[in-house]
Amino acid sequence: MSDKIESRHRQRKAILYVRQSSSFQVQHNEESRKLQYAMQQRLYELGWEQVEVIDEDLGRSAAGGVVRSGFERMVADVCLGNVGAVAAREVSRFARNSRKWQKLVEFCRVVDTLLIDQETVYAPRQSNDCLLFGFKGSLNEYELDLLRQRSVEARYEKAKRGELIVSAPVGYLKTGTVRAGGVRLEKDPNARVREAIELVFSKCFELGSVRQALMWWIEQGLQFPVRNDQGELAWKRPTYSMFYHLVTHPAYGGAYAYGRTNHKPHYRDGSLSRKSRRKPLDEWIALIPDHHEGYLAWDDFQRLQEIIKSNNLHQGKGAARGGSALLAGLLHRRCCARKLVVTYTGTYHDAPRYCCYRGHLDNGEKKCISLGGVPVDRAVLQQICHVLAPAAIEASVLAHQQQSEQRDEVLRALERDLESARYEATRAQRQFDAVDPDNRLVAEELERRWNAALTRIGDIAIRIRQHHQQH
Repeated sequence: MSDKIESRHRQRKAILYVRQSSSFQVQHNEESRKLQYAMQQRLYELGWEQVEVIDEDLGRSAAGGVVRSGFERMVADVCLGNVGAVAAREVSRFARNSRKWQKLVEFCRVVDTLLIDQETVYAPRQSNDCLLFGFKGSLNEYELDLLRQRSVEARYEKAKRGELIVSAPVGYLKTGTVRAGGVRLEKDPNARVREAIELVFSKCFELGSVRQALMWWIEQGLQFPVRNDQGELAWKRPTYSMFYHLVTHPAYGGAYAYGRTNHKPHYRDGSLSRKSRRKPLDEWIALIPDHHEGYLAWDDFQRLQEIIKSNNLHQGKGAARGGSALLAGLLHRRCCARKLVVTYTGTYHDAPRYCCYRGHLDNGEKKCISLGGVPVDRAVLQQICHVLAPAAIEASVLAHQQQSEQRDEVLRALERDLESARYEATRAQRQFDAVDPDNRLVAEELERRWNAALTRIGDIAIRIRQHHQQH
């Protein structure tokens, strides 16, 4: 027994601090946790009768970026003079950054609290013990940085070979194993999922805008596949972020990409958060075209990115926008090359007017030209009709074909929804038939699911019938 432990230390309680750095360690490294709890017996052998175990920081890193309520509570108890010793199996469990480490050592030195690990008892009031304990803290911090550096370098090298696949985007499945030749991406075998993704890309090319594709999708009442936190496939009403993430993800162009965003720490209101920034293409860590089968060719994917980029309000050609103006987003002033914006005047705000005032708003320059849009649109429309007159019949046939294709796309999507709903209803019926009728707690829930599936079949059938009636 150490001669550093005196009766005044044993009269106060001892605290055993138990911590593991991540939830993965908590779930899989059970032996490490058992060894830490075993330190409680060592404290009893050293003479303490009252031992408190603080283990609420399981799954939290000690690197300094995560709030550890258990550690803060332990330090507060030490400051009150209620603790004779704080213990951990390895002193690295306390902290892996100098600020937290020195904070604990300083408070223990002031109130004469001992620090105990599996091998040694440290008295912070003794200069040799304080020096040794501080040296161990510096080693723990350096060890963490070294392990992190090695892990990041190995991760980057694996990504440069196209072998690092963290998760598969919607429409793909992660198949294979490292031992069997590497993990790879394959298209989802579900035809409904594949057709939904292909339809999104088709509409973006057709309408020239991600938002317009989303509006068309919502107008038709279609659903989009997503994966929840458990990786299970679900269908829900799409959002703009879902579509934008889809059409800008290089994986759908058959390319492997890693390091597209940059994450920087950001402190706000005393808590640490991360800010993400999308990096330019030349700053990506890895980009490997033709890595796997894509939903469209890589050249088509890059062309789609240019279309999306051109939809900027003040740059590029842009997609057609709302309003009656015929030339919205198409006119530029010759001398300054700025795009003319559209404003609407009149009693009902239906008379377009083309104006160039970006220089005045942005740089304080003199106001530029402004002209009425009605005569300009009428003159341009006459010229368009004159040019298109010889091909009027062909254009009408083509418009009719495009309209028919659009109706067929909606109908195919609805038929896929109906097929999926029928499968869910059949599965719910099998589950209901297999349960014991006397087990009402289970039978009632299965019956509710079966009824919900049948209701969904009826709703989709009504929508298909209305689609046929409307067209």
